[in-house]
Amino acid sequence: MTALLSAGRRLWPLLQPLFIGLALLFILLLLRSQWDELSRHTWRLHPGWLALSAGLMLGGWAIEIGLWRVALARLGGWLSYRDALRIWFASILARYIPGNVWQPLGMTVLARQQGVRVEATVGSIALFQVLNLLSVLPIAAVYLLTVGNFGLLDPWLGDTTGWLTGLALGALLLFLLRPGWLIGLLNWALSKAGRTPLAGSLSSGQLLGMLCLAVIAWLCWGGAFAAITFALSVYTSVEMAAALPHLLAAFPIGYTVGYLSFVTPSGLAVREGAFYLLLAPILGGGPTTVASLAIRLWQVILEVAAAGGVGLWMKARRSVDAAQIKIGE
Repeated sequence: MTALLSAGRRLWPLLQPLFIGLALLFILLLLRSQWDELSRHTWRLHPGWLALSAGLMLGGWAIEIGLWRVALARLGGWLSYRDALRIWFASILARYIPGNVWQPLGMTVLARQQGVRVEATVGSIALFQVLNLLSVLPIAAVYLLTVGNFGLLDPWLGDTTGWLTGLALGALLLFLLRPGWLIGLLNWALSKAGRTPLAGSLSSGQLLGMLCLAVIAWLCWGGAFAAITFALSVYTSVEMAAALPHLLAAFPIGYTVGYLSFVTPSGLAVREGAFYLLLAPILGGGPTTVASLAIRLWQVILEVAAAGGVGLWMKARRSVDAAQIKIGE
């Protein structure tokens, strides 16, 4: 087993570029398969919906940064919101580097400069990701119970709504009743890595509050997805109202599928494929493909803008600090 894991670690850097190439090929083939529908569709770019999408995306980030701060505090670390925001956006573009470890590594290094223990930062990032994944479960459960849509997979999964919903809610309830298990799992991982365990604690009420924050953040992201979808084409109010619950639920579900794939940076193509499976019967293949690619591109644009803004802010602060030191001399 050890030899197999060692071989896997050696092969992974060689295989990941292949997976990225396959992901891009999948996107191109998907666009080609929908070309007739895409060419017939009436497209537009509505600035109002685009602005709403950006605002909701920024709101989602704001809540996520707050949630990460809460997770860090539960594990004995502390950052001001301003420092947490700076660290978040200073490292955010690293998620697109193959390997899926560079953003957490960057956050850990920057937080260490603020006096936060490495173990606390690593543990808080892991706890944050677990909370994000757990918070998708109630969204998916409500969606399945009220809509019951599996998209293109409905012929195979349509009869499993009840037990899949029960499984999701059961897993969530288990962690709510035993929140200490999350800290225990983190400490077990730290001990395996030769790190000092954390003395943090987590109550059921605290976990429930953090999960509620995560759900709100997901709804902001789902709203951003819906807004950019409506920005790209002409929909009546009735059509938008019918599509909205599907778009709100599809984003967290598709994002989670892409995240758990671990194959391509930021779930490239896997996330888009999940969106297509869920939404093609609702929106049509062409609009779903374009909306799936548009939300990724829009997210990257806003991430670059935010990272650039944080970089300029940090540079300005260093200049002010240097000027104050010079005046003091």
